[in-house]
Amino acid sequence: MQTAQTALWVVALLVIMAIAFDFMNGFHDAANSIATVVSTGVLKPGQAVVFAAVFNLLALFIFHLSVAATVGKGIVQPGVVDTHVVFGALMGAIAWNLVTWIYGIPSSSSHALIGGIVGAVIAKAGASSLIAEGIWKTVAFIFVSPMLGFLLGSMMMVLVSWTFRRATPSRVDRWFRRLQLVSAGAYSLGHGGNDAQKTIGIIWMLLIATGYIPASDALPPTWTIVSCYTAIAAGTMFGGWRIVKTMGQKITKLKPVGGFCAETGGAITLFLATALGIPVSTTHTITGAIVGVGATRRASAVRWGVAGTIVWAWIFTIPASAFVAALAYWLSLQLF
Repeated sequence: MQTAQTALWVVALLVIMAIAFDFMNGFHDAANSIATVVSTGVLKPGQAVVFAAVFNLLALFIFHLSVAATVGKGIVQPGVVDTHVVFGALMGAIAWNLVTWIYGIPSSSSHALIGGIVGAVIAKAGASSLIAEGIWKTVAFIFVSPMLGFLLGSMMMVLVSWTFRRATPSRVDRWFRRLQLVSAGAYSLGHGGNDAQKTIGIIWMLLIATGYIPASDALPPTWTIVSCYTAIAAGTMFGGWRIVKTMGQKITKLKPVGGFCAETGGAITLFLATALGIPVSTTHTITGAIVGVGATRRASAVRWGVAGTIVWAWIFTIPASAFVAALAYWLSLQLF
């Protein structure tokens, strides 16, 4: 039986772990926001991470906390979550992020966290403790978000190519070097708005489960919102250069016009998912958009082998993080 003092200490530790995950999320997924703008030469790497981090933070003032509500209240049945479940979920997500970062594989921090929650909950109480609607809409967007990104990215490329068909290449390049700043800013807004809210959601879940706030509260405490948006922006500031290279050049070669189309298609997808309260992968979204832009030029412009490796990482993300989370849950029972 935990004493109140011990419980407070455990909760504080888990909040720190969650914020550390959020920082890692920004670090790991910085490539999603800046890879195209760096690879096209529009911004230098140092400029790009500051630019993206500013827009990550500005998202705090723009988006409703619909995604946080889904993660905090819409994935697990009330009364199931405890400190052990949250510990397992965070450990599963952090472990998967570290592995994919080391190997430079663009995987989803979002789905690593969802997988962690699923694994820890199943280890404690079985699959019946999960809320099917929240799980299925999250799983569905593993496929929907890259497909929508692909569709919108390719449509933007076709539209832009037709609109500027009479313009000289140098003029097109000059215009889209400026416009890519707009699209990169929009994508970074979407990245901050969707991804920071997932960590807000798990802290909200923890505080409800431990009795520090009532489940009836419509919003989480303000300090959770501010700290999570700040942490993801700080993580973005440090960048994830291994993954930037994969996203920016290994999938397909991008010019400013292609970067603009990919980022715009991806941003529209993120804005839509965030409005619907769906925890979506920014990695899946921008990868689909980049492939869509490359395929519009010609199928051979896409390095399908690299894209295939990324897809395999997507497939393994939820089960791998769930497995680690289940192990971490059982370990936590021995620790606290």
